Amino acid sequence: MSVEQKDRAKVLIEALPYIRRFNNATIVVKYGGHAMVDEKLKKNFALDIILMKYVGLNPIVVHGGGPQIGNLLKELSIESKFVDGMRVTDKQTMDVVEMVLTGKVNKEIVTLINRNGGQSVGLSGKDGNLITAKKMKYYRKKNDNQPPEIIDMGMVGEITSVNNRILLDLLASQFIPVIAPVGSGKKGETYNINADLVAGSIAASLKARKLILLTDAEGVLDKEGRLISTIKLKDSRKLIDEGTIKGGMIPKINCCLEALKGGVKKAHIIDGRKEHAILLEIFTKGGVGTEIVH
Repeated sequence: MSVEQKDRAKVLIEALPYIRRFNNATIVVKYGGHAMVDEKLKKNFALDIILMKYVGLNPIVVHGGGPQIGNLLKELSIESKFVDGMRVTDKQTMDVVEMVLTGKVNKEIVTLINRNGGQSVGLSGKDGNLITAKKMKYYRKKNDNQPPEIIDMGMVGEITSVNNRILLDLLASQFIPVIAPVGSGKKGETYNINADLVAGSIAASLKARKLILLTDAEGVLDKEGRLISTIKLKDSRKLIDEGTIKGGMIPKINCCLEALKGGVKKAHIIDGRKEHAILLEIFTKGGVGTEIVH
């Protein structure tokens, strides 16, 4: 046996205890960033999800689609407006958001999984009353002497409830659900919802074993730029207050914390730019990103 063959065998043996440990476990993966754009990474992502299913896990995919939405808005000469990284979504923009997320991006992911040997079903938060939402009230602090500014974000929503029955039915039928982050209001209105929040809420509703957020960052870094492999729930607020966790990583950490408080066992923030990052995080001892634990 060659050295290369031995190394391959070692990889399989290393994965065995994790395959056994996570048999029948529900894993919610938020799919976004560069992994949704690069063709090679897109195919690798689909293969990772399919492999997870075949070895006995129950993966659920929640996807974003910001760049794709931005491209179509530009083609239609509709101005994109952002407040603190969130897209202001008027009715015209909401129509484009829903069209891109549910009609284009969602079906592309489903097709990619199905074409490579998986069984996937695409849906949005509107299907089966999966996600009920209300209009987000967004306040931006100005300074200590002034009240916070109230900003109208349009049809940006915050989740009020998750009805996971349709997901349980799909999992029981051995399908891989792929979810677009769009939800319905009580009067049938449509809301654009942050994909991280959708993934976290769905993971909590199912008491998922893991929540995995794919990002365009290595994970959470310390002040010297080194990867922090594990963050405990009780230490997270201190890391934010002291400035170790900052910028766009703060809402991702908060999403993970809410998921953990809702019953998720572990949350992970990993670099989706790395090939097969999901498999490396789940099935190897060292993992590749930052895990947030109780």
